[in-house]
Amino acid sequence: MSDLQKELSLKLVTRGTTLDRPVVGGYASDLLSWVMGHATENQVWITIQSHPNIVAVASLLGLSGIIVAEGAEIEENTIKKAEEENIPVFSSEKPVYEICGMLYNLLSRSRKKC
Repeated sequence: MSDLQKELSLKLVTRGTTLDRPVVGGYASDLLSWVMGHATENQVWITIQSHPNIVAVASLLGLSGIIVAEGAEIEENTIKKAEEENIPVFSSEKPVYEICGMLYNLLSRSRKKC
C-alpha cells in the first residue's frame, strides 16, 4: 500500500493504519452489495462512497485499502471507523477511471518483474 500511495499520489487520511498489506488488484464500484459479491481479499477498492459502511465491507472482505476518488469528502465517522479496523483510506482528486488505469499499469509492471 505504501508503494501504491506514492505511485498514485494518494493522500492517506487515516492515522496509524497498516500500509504493508499486499495489493493483488483493484475493484471499482459504488454499490456496496456489488462490492461484497465481487471484490476479493487483498484488492484495493476505488469508490466515491465515503460513509462508514465502506469500512465494514472492506474489513469483511479483507481488502488492502480504500481509495475515495474524485475529491469526495470523507466523513469523519468513516475515518474513525477505518482507524479502529486498521483499514487505510486514501483520498484522490483523480477520477475513478484514471485511478483504475494507473493501478492496472502499476500492477502489470510489478508482475512482469517477478
